[in-house]
Amino acid sequence: MANKRESLFACLRLDGKVAIVTGAGRGLGRAMSLALAQAGCYVVCVGRTISQIEEVSKEINSMGFNAVAIAADVTSSKSVNQMYSHVMDQVHRVDILVNNAGVGVEKPLVELEDAEWDVVMNTNLRGSFYCARAVGRQMIERRGGKIINIASVAGIRGYQNFTSYCTSKAALIQFTRALAFEWAHYNINVNAIAPGVFLTGFNDKAFSNEKIRNAMIKKIPFGRFGQGEELNILVVYLASKASDFMTGETIFIDGGQLASW
Repeated sequence: MANKRESLFACLRLDGKVAIVTGAGRGLGRAMSLALAQAGCYVVCVGRTISQIEEVSKEINSMGFNAVAIAADVTSSKSVNQMYSHVMDQVHRVDILVNNAGVGVEKPLVELEDAEWDVVMNTNLRGSFYCARAVGRQMIERRGGKIINIASVAGIRGYQNFTSYCTSKAALIQFTRALAFEWAHYNINVNAIAPGVFLTGFNDKAFSNEKIRNAMIKKIPFGRFGQGEELNILVVYLASKASDFMTGETIFIDGGQLASW
């Protein structure tokens, strides 16, 4: 029985794999980086704020796992390509890409500046394109890889004053489907995780208002926000052999929020 139990969970191990996680410096990116490291990955923590990603990589290394921090701006193809070249020079492969970097602007559409719309689209959508394109070439050559895009329930539900964010996440869900179809014959899995409301640095400001916080909690059947750690086993599953027959899917983890609407 013990051997059967070990073989069942062995497919979730990621020993020897290399994973890039964008937006790794805090929130969900930090939680997923830690989870992938614990599963055996060498984790490349990517973000614009070097102090944050260095802190995460140091935390991983202090636990006896392996990580490195590389600063990059996912809205710049040049920056992404430089980051990827650095990774290839160091470890010569990328097995897993987690496109997590994301931003949002809360503002009525008629007040939204061109630059504000662009920064949301460039980070949430264009950044995922740049990173997937960069790692995709060697995944295609090696005929294998895992790409995990971090979408949102906002990709299929509307939120007041978040039109740019909702639009970007809807596009990311379709990007996931289309790329999964395009790369399936190269044995590359492309899936998405769509979290509901998780408390992160991304939304701390909005939910510091008790009225807004309580109003949102009332919309979640479980009556609470998600915690970053609750994504851990899901990101490991999608990065592992256990998900080899899954591609083009978006998995929602939202405390029942969509079920209640």
